[in-house]
Amino acid sequence: MSMLTPPGMGGKYRITGDRYPRMRRPRNHRRIVFAVIGAATALGLVGWGTLQLIDVFSGGTATRAAGSTECRPVAAPTVSAKPVPQPGEITVNVYNATARSGLAKQTADELKKRGFKVGKVGNAPAAYDKKVKGTGILLGAPDVADGRMKVLGTQLGGASTQADQRKGEDVDLIIGDRFEALAEKKDADQALVALTGPSPTPSGQKKKC
Repeated sequence: MSMLTPPGMGGKYRITGDRYPRMRRPRNHRRIVFAVIGAATALGLVGWGTLQLIDVFSGGTATRAAGSTECRPVAAPTVSAKPVPQPGEITVNVYNATARSGLAKQTADELKKRGFKVGKVGNAPAAYDKKVKGTGILLGAPDVADGRMKVLGTQLGGASTQADQRKGEDVDLIIGDRFEALAEKKDADQALVALTGPSPTPSGQKKKC
C-alpha cells in the first residue's frame, strides 16, 4: 500500500504512486476578456487624443481627413467684369486693302445693318494697301483692344489686331486679300451674346470643407 493512502482506506480508495496530485485552479476566462477589452479601449483613447493634438496644430485638416463632414462658411469672391460696349457704341472705319473694288462699301453697309456705327469708308492707307495678306486687320488705340476690337472681331473671323497711337475710340477694319465676307449673322450674333452677355456675379457665402 502506498504511503499516500490514508489508514483504513483501501480498495478503490487506495492511492498508488509516490506523488501528491496537483490541484490546478480553473482559469478565469472572464478576467481575460475584460483585460483585452480594457487594453483595446486604452489604445483607442490614446489614438483619439493623438489625433486631436494633430488636429489642433494642423488647423483642423486631420479631423476632416478622418471623415468629418463639417464645413466652414467663407465669403465668396465678388467678380466685377469690365463692361463690353454694344455694337451701337462702336464706330468702325472700313478700308479696302485689296484690288477688288467696292468691297469696303459693301462691308460697311452690312456692319451698319448689324448695329455698328460706320465712319470713314474707302481705300486703305498706303502703309496697308495691297499689303494685308490675311483676312483683315482690326486697328485701334491700345485701350480699346479688350472691348471694341473684340466686339468687332465677332463679325470677322481670323482678323488680326494691332494698336496705334490714336486718341479716339473708333476702330479701323482693313480688309485683306483672304477676306470673302463677314461671318454669318447667326454665328456672329451667338459670338456677340457670349461676349457681351452679363456674367453671373457670385454673392453670399459658400462652404469650405
